Amino acid sequence: MAGNGLLENETLKEIAKKYNKTVAQIVLRWDLQSQIVTIPKSTNERRLIENIDIFDFNLSKDDIDKIDSLNKDLRVGPDPDNFDF
Repeated sequence: MAGNGLLENETLKEIAKKYNKTVAQIVLRWDLQSQIVTIPKSTNERRLIENIDIFDFNLSKDDIDKIDSLNKDLRVGPDPDNFDF
């Protein structure tokens, strides 16, 4: 997530502040509410705990719409059609 600029997005920062959460938690919660399966990876204990701490709030429809509007159809991982498994 850090390499794609999401953590520095001003819209996400504002939403995170509203819920007293990190931007990463907002993105994970948006994934969950959007029925997107996400497997976060971290070896940092603090971030592992933060990744789990997304079940005590729900994003409002307005906030979900704001996050949805950020979509630029960019790939954030390797192209599965051109990946050597």
